[in-house]
Amino acid sequence: MGQWQDKNLPIVVGIDGSSSALDAARWAAREAARRSAPVYLVSAFGWSGHRHLGDPGLGGYRESMLADTWRTVAVAAKAARHVAEGVEISELTLDGFPVPLLVTESRTAGLLVIGDRGLGGFTSLLIGSVAIRLAAQAECPVVVVRGDDSSDTGPVVVGIDGSPVSEAALEFAFDAADARGVPLIAVHAWNDHAVAFAVTEPVEWDAAEAEEHRLLAERLAGWSEKYPDVEVRRVVVSDGPAHALIEQATASSAQLVVVGSHGRGSAAGLVLGSVSHALLHHSPCPVVVVRPDPSTHAETSR
Repeated sequence: MGQWQDKNLPIVVGIDGSSSALDAARWAAREAARRSAPVYLVSAFGWSGHRHLGDPGLGGYRESMLADTWRTVAVAAKAARHVAEGVEISELTLDGFPVPLLVTESRTAGLLVIGDRGLGGFTSLLIGSVAIRLAAQAECPVVVVRGDDSSDTGPVVVGIDGSPVSEAALEFAFDAADARGVPLIAVHAWNDHAVAFAVTEPVEWDAAEAEEHRLLAERLAGWSEKYPDVEVRRVVVSDGPAHALIEQATASSAQLVVVGSHGRGSAAGLVLGSVSHALLHHSPCPVVVVRPDPSTHAETSR
């Protein structure tokens, strides 16, 4: 069971003063209203790296930077409250740098939310290395708010490949679609063209595709029983998974795309699947990256 299923856990939002971070704060506030959960707006104040300079004259500069950080968080809080009146919103300015601070916060959070573009600089939550590191290291699902983040009528799109990683994403996606009262589009891309051209053995493509349809239906059956009110649309395509998911999300005006992550939590070996990586940069709507529960993943992998 993923900790995101505890709907009372806080939703943590990384704030860096960018317009993208404001989008993330608004998205988180609307999600918190659905969950009856609090929102923690977290900004990193990385002054600790300058303390060795030992210049007493830096004290005034430090206070000015700190005041600017407080104002940044206050602006985000105002934006969040504007779209979700009544949601409990806390403003936190923490000493440190974005990734380790947010990873620590993720240990007791239901969701970790960031924008897709930052301001640059040491406190930035810029898409790229920071988002990828968070998606690989965070201990709760990571939401990168991009594209149209205000839709509440579009479907939820989820990628399925039959692995424990996609099973965790599938569970999250069914729950999200059920909470929103929207359809779920389950996408299974069974044949990457780059692989197809490398195949030397003869393949019965019609039979192979029919088998992939059967496997997808089998994978969805249990979840459809658990979430009987969710309308499920099955999409089986001969395509690369990233392209298929982006295409389905665009065509359906999706409000959310959910994928799994192969992330490992050590600094020496961060791995984010190529599909997740592509979606973080090209999805037309917010992306949720879900890592499997470590205990479940370990049992399934034996």
